[in-house]
Amino acid sequence: MPDRAKQLIADILRRVHEAIVENDVTYEEYQTAKQWLIDVGQAGEWPLFGDVYIEHVVEEHTFGNRSGSQGTILGPFHLPGAPVLESPFELPRRPDEPGDPTLITGRVTDVDGSPLANANLDVWQADAEGCYAGFMPGPPDGNLRGQVRTGEDGRYEIRTVIPGPYTIPLDGPTGKMTAAAGWSPWRPAHVHLIVSAEGYEPLVTQLFVDSSDYLDSDVASAVKDELIVHPDPKGDGTFEIDYNFALAPVRATASV
Repeated sequence: MPDRAKQLIADILRRVHEAIVENDVTYEEYQTAKQWLIDVGQAGEWPLFGDVYIEHVVEEHTFGNRSGSQGTILGPFHLPGAPVLESPFELPRRPDEPGDPTLITGRVTDVDGSPLANANLDVWQADAEGCYAGFMPGPPDGNLRGQVRTGEDGRYEIRTVIPGPYTIPLDGPTGKMTAAAGWSPWRPAHVHLIVSAEGYEPLVTQLFVDSSDYLDSDVASAVKDELIVHPDPKGDGTFEIDYNFALAPVRATASV
């Protein structure tokens, strides 16, 4: 590990030094950048910055060749310990929860298509206004967060609402950097999932609503074509999304 740390630290610093020389960075610009780094730490935004601007590269590099369904970033809004739901598998919500009622259904299988019984789907999302419970004002604790298990046939269902798009925080240093670069601060509407089963690699992923804005300008660069879904209107004001997940087996580890 010391050799690995030495290699990574030296390589990152070398590339920073090269960028300084190639872009003829001035002392004034350096001092501005240094203060920004301090501001990010004081604002507690390092997790936000990493999740938005770095995590997607780690995810793509680490899992790019994995078999099964596509994954994407975890993001900063997951909370462990969401309740395991019983039928009718409805994510906890307010009586007057805004948003179009939606049923997400599908199967969890292995890469050969065999159903995985008792697989777990940990689900969380923003509400129709783009707010996450536990992180933003508005929704109560636990809103639109829950876990469901598959049946013997690998099937699952989740009753929820269509989420809304949202921006990363705009008033902190990460938002100010985003504005300075002229980038969109928006994330498109999506539902987060961690799909897991014993003996298989957990799949961290998101399902993106095809009618949402910002699919082509996601600030977190997390959208993949395979993860865009089409909510099908059922004629009674509700929608249905059908999506199957295929899990890859746990990777064998070399014996020591």
